[in-house]
Amino acid sequence: MLNLVNLLISLCNVYSFVLIVYVLMSWFPSGTGVIAEIKGFLGKICDPYLNIFRKFIPPIGGMIDISPIIALFVLQLIVRLIVGIL
Repeated sequence: MLNLVNLLISLCNVYSFVLIVYVLMSWFPSGTGVIAEIKGFLGKICDPYLNIFRKFIPPIGGMIDISPIIALFVLQLIVRLIVGIL
């Protein structure tokens, strides 16, 4: 049971890191090449989860998207609740 909890926490931490990297990469133009491919790959992983929050949270001032912050918070909250139950 402890291994399952550790695995869940580790996967959550890795996904949180991937989300942060994706958000940071969105601040810079990608152009073409390896960076664009990495950004596209991370987009396929992160966008489905982030789009859940983008439906309900509009950008502030039309430009500042706070949905990744809420998404990270919710991800951490869900994992903590699951770990608390287990």
